[in-house]
Amino acid sequence: ITSSVMAFGMQLHGAPIKQASTGRSGQHSPAALLVQAHASRAASCIPCAVASPRCVQAAALQPMRSSVPTAQRRGPRSLAVRAQATSGEQHVYDVVIVGGGLSGLVAGQALAAKHGVSNFLVTEARERVGGNITSMAGGGYIWEEGPNSFQPNDSMLQIAVDSGCEKDLVFGDPTAPRFVFWEGKLRPVPSGLDAITFDLLTIFGKIRAGLGAIGLFKAPMPDREESVKEFITRNLGEEVYYRLIDPFCSGVYSGDPAKLSMSAAFQKIWILEKNGGSLVGGALQLFNNKRNAPPAPPRDPRLPPKPKGQTVGSFRLGLKMLVEAIARNIKDRIKTDWKLSSVSKDASGHFLLKYDTPEGVTELRAKEVVCTVPAWVAAGIFSKTAPKASAALASFDYPPVGAVTLSYPISAIREDRKAADGTIPGFGQLHPRTQGITTLGTIYSSSLFPGRAPPGHMLMLNYIGGAMNRGILDQSKEELTAQVDKDLRVMLLKPDAPAPKMIGVRVWPKAIPQFNIGHQKLLDDATSGLKEAGLEGFTLGGNFVCGVALGKVVEHGYELADTLAGRLGTKSSAKAPVGTSI
Repeated sequence: ITSSVMAFGMQLHGAPIKQASTGRSGQHSPAALLVQAHASRAASCIPCAVASPRCVQAAALQPMRSSVPTAQRRGPRSLAVRAQATSGEQHVYDVVIVGGGLSGLVAGQALAAKHGVSNFLVTEARERVGGNITSMAGGGYIWEEGPNSFQPNDSMLQIAVDSGCEKDLVFGDPTAPRFVFWEGKLRPVPSGLDAITFDLLTIFGKIRAGLGAIGLFKAPMPDREESVKEFITRNLGEEVYYRLIDPFCSGVYSGDPAKLSMSAAFQKIWILEKNGGSLVGGALQLFNNKRNAPPAPPRDPRLPPKPKGQTVGSFRLGLKMLVEAIARNIKDRIKTDWKLSSVSKDASGHFLLKYDTPEGVTELRAKEVVCTVPAWVAAGIFSKTAPKASAALASFDYPPVGAVTLSYPISAIREDRKAADGTIPGFGQLHPRTQGITTLGTIYSSSLFPGRAPPGHMLMLNYIGGAMNRGILDQSKEELTAQVDKDLRVMLLKPDAPAPKMIGVRVWPKAIPQFNIGHQKLLDDATSGLKEAGLEGFTLGGNFVCGVALGKVVEHGYELADTLAGRLGTKSSAKAPVGTSI
């Protein structure tokens, strides 16, 4: 039990969970189910749809541009948006997807390839699609300035196959350790049987966590919404909270665990205690339910095998390869530089959308509309037409986060962090707030994936800021770099390490939606506010609805497509070949 709880804590700390062993008939054990309860949260530190960033980059380092040509993005669009029916009436789209981030792109591609819906449009206010997926290249480096990687679950493998870029998938070393900085030392988080012997928790902390997990040493579940801090300390004790969960919340949400809602941010774990009386009791109940449930549908035979062990995935030239692949597949259904200014309904019950475009104000009509933009952007759209919905949407908190990418010679890394062959193994490290480190976490980019740095150099992506350090908006790129370098010298670098090479610094002023206490009520208020304003049927989506991990965003995109196709009365058809013109 203690081993399972420690592995559970490791999973909450941002490390994708090891593939659970199975018994007869492929059923997972109760302990494995507990460990796997929240695997989809782990893979990346920054989510998908965010505000336009303040970006500063090192000289001569240029971004990898979208594959959609500039001429196409800015060329004439009037025929596409003003298409007239033979009756002379304005064209009515089956679906308009507002927001060209990952969930919107996945939904659009799935509508076309899975459901045979071609009469749709994806609109994006910025000059490119992809949300905050921002892969860069230059000087022999490849780096990310938004999300860094993903957990390779079937949803991510599915979108890679459906988009035609599965051959470009790359995965990290499943044996690479993850670290937490505690009391002056980088300590590995548990990944298996070492959950008993690892030194991040004391013996007392491990016993307390084990007893709480089985329900022998914990207070009952209260009749109110708990914060992550309250839930974890009540169930597993303060050591697990301060040494595992606090840095995890910093790494994934950049949030404040005393404000994050356990039921909203980590529902799959919260529901275990709610249904089973304890975490282990809920895992046992889940195990029995799965054992008695009908067999799951067969896995898509086109998918590559799931990577073994604890690993994360990306693409050969970065996450932008996925975005560009989808954009190529539905390029005739994407409009960039289109800013939605208002939504209403006409006399026939169709949605009427008004856009500011390079060609002037343009109006569209649609049967179905789904909005995947950040909540604060949606709030501006409805400020006049649906003030109640606007107020709720504006209440979601998006703290700033900076992505600071630095390079050091491998010779600058402390010898005790190197393997026998001189390489630096590991996925990265997270930093509890109590340990005097400002940087939230560091990803060892060049250790994770091949070709990310020139030989002899180590590339590190560092995240800074978040809900408890909003002052980064007032700091220069040099100040942010200096702070990260100062922190790394405490934890990872030799005292005489040279100054870093600044590869890229990007600050996202509104980065990650916080699933704070009251999150679900805000969603309900926004939905009811739209209905009261006469916009019933308008669908709110995006990562403030589904969750911040890339895998959750992709799942959400597929689910949106299924829902929209069902409303249209469209039956699923055979998948169209990748790249088929729509």
